[in-house]
Amino acid sequence: MDPIFDLAIIGGGINGCGIARDAAGRGNSVFLCEMNDLASGTSSWSTKLVHGGLRYLEYYEFRLVREALIEREILWQIAPHIIRPLRFVLPHHAGLRPAWLLRLGLFLYDHIGGRHLLPPTRSVDLTRDEVGKPLIKNRYVKGFEYSDCFVDDARLVVLTARDAADRGAEICTRTRAVEIRQADGLWTVTVEDRGSGARRTVRARALVNAGGPWVEEVLASGAGVNARAKVRLVQGSHIVVKKLYDHDRAYIFQNADGRIVFVIPYQNDFSLIGTTDRDYDGDPAKVKATEEEISYLCASVSEYLAKPVKPEDVVWTYSGVRPLYDDGASEAKAATRDYVFELDTPGGVPLLSIYGGKITTYRRLAEEALERLAPYLRSATPREDKAREGWTGKSPLPGGDMDVSAVDALAAELVRDYPFLLKAHASRLAHAYGTRATKVLGDAKSIGDLGKSFGATLTESEVRYLMANEWALTAEDIVWRRSKLGLRMSAAEISALDEWIVAHGLSGERPLREAGGRP
Repeated sequence: MDPIFDLAIIGGGINGCGIARDAAGRGNSVFLCEMNDLASGTSSWSTKLVHGGLRYLEYYEFRLVREALIEREILWQIAPHIIRPLRFVLPHHAGLRPAWLLRLGLFLYDHIGGRHLLPPTRSVDLTRDEVGKPLIKNRYVKGFEYSDCFVDDARLVVLTARDAADRGAEICTRTRAVEIRQADGLWTVTVEDRGSGARRTVRARALVNAGGPWVEEVLASGAGVNARAKVRLVQGSHIVVKKLYDHDRAYIFQNADGRIVFVIPYQNDFSLIGTTDRDYDGDPAKVKATEEEISYLCASVSEYLAKPVKPEDVVWTYSGVRPLYDDGASEAKAATRDYVFELDTPGGVPLLSIYGGKITTYRRLAEEALERLAPYLRSATPREDKAREGWTGKSPLPGGDMDVSAVDALAAELVRDYPFLLKAHASRLAHAYGTRATKVLGDAKSIGDLGKSFGATLTESEVRYLMANEWALTAEDIVWRRSKLGLRMSAAEISALDEWIVAHGLSGERPLREAGGRP
């Protein structure tokens, strides 16, 4: 008979994977299923920030901002290869928020979150400082520069899942939960492999619904729960254009409608612009940036930049649906970004549904989720008691076992050890895989030893590593979620990669066992 898991989790976004990692590290047996690829929903379509959320102060979300500010440095320290500090320039816009209010907000931002490593806010003379040069001359003279962090969001999810699997969790991608029911004091989840159609039944003492935009659909699949909470689907779209300026700072621009828009240095040669906030009605899997949103983002940043951004400048767009808790706010921009739990115990068996949340606070969300479920899980051992003391904030994610300032040194080390690597290639590998980059490169003595080249420094060795260790099954998984090399690869190159995967019989493989998942 199949084993009984302590915890079954539906949803392979940042919340589901974060809970899986924490629970597995506490000694619980964990099963997680994701109907598509990891991070294929909301978690890979963010603004790529680990941040406190400066604008949330306007909505008096002080607890959320403080928690997020504390988490910034914790996450940076456990994943310094995929998270890096980023300075943001906030120009004062006459007629919008007054300078004294901006200064007060940034004072709070600097001090309520226990900032230790990131540099503090400074005032900026935009007529003299280099960060003023890309702006419309003489329109913006005063500004502020403050700290937050950039994150590769999809890799954060995958590495969190990788660590969960290394600790014994079973991670099943392309596996849909088709039916949920109770039997003999347990949750029984019927899951279906979307490739083969094969079904299996998983039994667990507790169930977590981390379905994101599909959280209500999960409940409708037979859980026997009438949810009290409601999800509010909010669409957020982003555009990517060729690099707009030479310095390494980001901008946060205020709009007359009360929203803010970021311009962020992206993948060395590009600028990322976002995001929008609009209620969404429809299938979350079919969301895409509209012409209206693209025009809005272009117009918003062109209010500030000396060289206007036009829709024809856009090289890529992406859009995601945020599953926010419906707190009754009149506008999408005002809806809370805090997370809300709904714990139901039909028949005495716990089901925890998650509404909302931010990438920045996923680790704390996981801790709180397990605190809610603790009475229903197995009794704690001394090891588990110790693990409860915030272990996930002290143990690095895979490849992150280095000092926060050591990533560039690691890239230089890769060039020394693998002298055939170009510096840009070595830097990309260091920032994607950290100390595990050598697992991608192996014993290679030449670029030819890495196998077939697919373009944009992507090699057969890296593809095989991603498929064996990070649940990648398609070219899309590889070039848009495990990396962003799709920005540099042609459609023909991406198609050739998919054809190679199929030709080598890899597209149907399940990397779980090879990747260290539970047998």
